[in-house]
Amino acid sequence: MADVTYYVALPFVFSDEGLAASEATECLSANAAVMRAEALSRKPGHAGAIAFSRTGDPSSGDFRHAKLIRKCGEVPDDLSAL
Repeated sequence: MADVTYYVALPFVFSDEGLAASEATECLSANAAVMRAEALSRKPGHAGAIAFSRTGDPSSGDFRHAKLIRKCGEVPDDLSAL
């Protein structure tokens, strides 16, 4: 199967441990992910959000590291878990 690229907006909320990821939203394009991340970063209770992409083969589960597109608001410095 050919590689597929997923675009995602991921909000962060304040937690007892600092910042925690909330529910991710899959988007149709990089631009849509950026717009969604910007909107999520302004939502009450959210600290910030990121837009990122992941490319890989869904049938094998083999995906490359996420590529950060944009940070909005307050997000963790270490995003290596993406």
